[in-house]
Amino acid sequence: MKKTSLTLPLILALLILGFTQSGDISFVSANPDGSFPNLSMPIEHVNYTITTINGSLWAKIDGNYPIGILEQSDCSFNGNLPMVYPMPPGTTNIHVYLGDQELSWTNYTQDYPDSMHHTAIGDWGMIFCMLTNVSDSFLLKIHYEHPLQTINGSYLFLYDLNISPYLSEQSSNSTCFYTIRMETNATNIKAYTTVTDTQWNPIQYTNTQEGTTQVISIAEHSEYNKPLPGDLVVEFSGVNQVPELPFWILPSLMAGLILFIVVCNRKRFLKIEENS
Repeated sequence: MKKTSLTLPLILALLILGFTQSGDISFVSANPDGSFPNLSMPIEHVNYTITTINGSLWAKIDGNYPIGILEQSDCSFNGNLPMVYPMPPGTTNIHVYLGDQELSWTNYTQDYPDSMHHTAIGDWGMIFCMLTNVSDSFLLKIHYEHPLQTINGSYLFLYDLNISPYLSEQSSNSTCFYTIRMETNATNIKAYTTVTDTQWNPIQYTNTQEGTTQVISIAEHSEYNKPLPGDLVVEFSGVNQVPELPFWILPSLMAGLILFIVVCNRKRFLKIEENS
């Protein structure tokens, strides 16, 4: 079973939480009276772009999460959802949007160093964000970028899918649609779902070509009261990777070549003068 220092309900892997006066995590809901709405997310779309940045492979992720709040007669929800979201090591360029409004966030693990989220390829830190005045249905969007990990000579990345809080008798199914654009040469592509650190189950995918870009499509289906497939891991081998040179390299090489030609011509001219 997946371990995490926070065992509270997740919004997309966004953990709903509360705080004690001392700042420690307490297992309470987002509302002062202890009420918390049931959530649904029948579909989610996660778009990856794998590209080269300064000679290293990076993933750029755009997640789109249409979330609904289910009707409950015993819930007095105040419209605010505090949450945390796990981030892979080295993540940069993080943006969180509620609809079209960008939200501020803080580094939750920096404030609480013991709060790490466990995955099959390592422990991740988390960010904190407050969703305020959410409606019965809202769109959450998250963008972030991180370097790919290498294990045993292969590149791989993991998407942390925590869908169980969105599954109930009222909303019993959810499908995550992944689109992965490989802007790099890749072979031996394999996709897995991970329930535990050691249990990796192959998942089918389709592979199409758009010009020089491979496009991988995966649909991961989850159902209430049935075993969940778990997180997604994609593994591949890189072939003939051409490092992306810094912008100043080409002008420097050209200047050096011109200087070399000038020096050679100067020596040749001096030699001709000596022989004449």
